[in-house]
Amino acid sequence: MNREQIKEKMVSAMDLPKDVIQNASVITILGRNELCIENYRGIIEYTDTLIRVQTRAGQIRIQGKRLRIQYYTNDEMKITGALSSLEFTEGRNPG
Repeated sequence: MNREQIKEKMVSAMDLPKDVIQNASVITILGRNELCIENYRGIIEYTDTLIRVQTRAGQIRIQGKRLRIQYYTNDEMKITGALSSLEFTEGRNPG
């Protein structure tokens, strides 16, 4: 059994949220115009039609129109605009 499997079993046994134990990203989408991301590592790309965010597990790619990062802190950000797609990719720098 590897380290990740042991962590998973501990989280399950203690009934704790995964984001707390594994520092997993939490994404909250409110309608088609607002998105919040918690536990991210950094902003890779930021335009009014594409925002790419690095997380521990990979990248989150948000596409839309008039995208804007409303605010960001060390561990949370809020994105507004006309959201059209959300894509998850594994690894660090997919093109």
